[in-house]
Amino acid sequence: MDWTPTISELSGPRYQRIVEAMEADIAAGRLVRGQQLPTQRALARALGVDLTTVTRAYTEARRRGIMEARVGQGSFVSETSARRTVDLPHPVAIDLSMNVPPHPLEAQLDERIMAGFEALRTQSGLTAFLNYQPPGGSTHEREVAARWMRARVPSAQADKLVIFPGAQTILFNLLAHLARPGDVVLTEALTFPGIKAAAAQLGVKLVGVAMDDGGILPDALAKACRTCRPKAVYLIPTLHNPTTATLNPERRSAIAKIIRDADTVLIEDDAYGLLDRSASPIANLIPERTYLATTLSKCIAPALRVAYLLAPDNGAQLQMRGHLQASVQMPAPLMVALVTHWLESGVADRIITAIRNEAVGRQQLAQRSLKGFQFQAKPAAHHLWLHMPEGRPDIAGHLLRNGLAIVAGDAFTVDGTSPPAARVSLGAARNRAELTQALRILIGALQRPVDRRQIV
Repeated sequence: MDWTPTISELSGPRYQRIVEAMEADIAAGRLVRGQQLPTQRALARALGVDLTTVTRAYTEARRRGIMEARVGQGSFVSETSARRTVDLPHPVAIDLSMNVPPHPLEAQLDERIMAGFEALRTQSGLTAFLNYQPPGGSTHEREVAARWMRARVPSAQADKLVIFPGAQTILFNLLAHLARPGDVVLTEALTFPGIKAAAAQLGVKLVGVAMDDGGILPDALAKACRTCRPKAVYLIPTLHNPTTATLNPERRSAIAKIIRDADTVLIEDDAYGLLDRSASPIANLIPERTYLATTLSKCIAPALRVAYLLAPDNGAQLQMRGHLQASVQMPAPLMVALVTHWLESGVADRIITAIRNEAVGRQQLAQRSLKGFQFQAKPAAHHLWLHMPEGRPDIAGHLLRNGLAIVAGDAFTVDGTSPPAARVSLGAARNRAELTQALRILIGALQRPVDRRQIV
């Protein structure tokens, strides 16, 4: 038996001590991802406890997400770090609808969160972050963020940067700032549902521009700019949601020229840019016309609610800080302080690297599983864009009835046309074993014969 925990120095019920020892050994590297754990009977004999104690411990470890059971093989250390279980709406058993990052053990999120808060407590005390703070972040927090962002945008400066509580808040406030009810904002023909929701609330009209597998078409964008005279152009140029399309340098240059010639501005959603750092933001070509939104939701964790807006100039930055103060006052100071500490110490980049590596591994798993089916994907994306077989438009509905949730293409369309495709969010699975199970269900639905019978 390779693992025998030390529980004599721990307090509490024995089953909890076993789980806590497992968590500690994972954090210390004594247990590694995918390592097989001893059988319940073997561990009970080694610790001198009854079998029900170990059974209860293994059940709790599975609930916390640190251990997984494989039928016919045994129990293994989970491929991802612990995630709190949630009550999924019936009949969902596996939810691949939310586009969230996976949390591999290598990211060490639990340990780094605790270490980060301890560092903040030692430096200034946690209660220092429980009062009102400057809207958009302190000078120090914005300077740290600007230095970090210069790896992608060399011109980033603190006096052009605003810290927001999430990218959705950035998008809503930008639309409110740049457009009035009835004004037009151009987007890709398929776009992020969040911008659709914000535009609907504000009465802003979104007009979708034609795309191909490489992203938005420059000629179509130029024509739409001439026809619609948009107040802004909203794009996701890197690992596009939902198609994963990433604009090549030639298209980025063409789009920058079109936006400049049309005398409009770009809202560049760089939510996934940190997963593919080879793609340079369009903001580097037209910084004076770009509002660049960078969030940690897709590269670390969505509940941190920390996002950065790089405005074209100091005047625009001050205006956006005013919008932020009027709408939500400020981002959560304790979360901003934690993230700032991670940026300064280099921890943030190490977390992002671990998450990017896990995304690559999941894409490779999906590539093998879905061989023979048509889909769009990129190596480090958290999702893929699955094209439905002819005559099978309602696979998303069929999957939901079988316990698997994905997002049908109509959630992303701007003009109301429902494309025969769906987004599958690989990062949402708790671990690769659950992702493998989900892909089996998906493949079964794709291969299911079409039932052409009609009830009349």
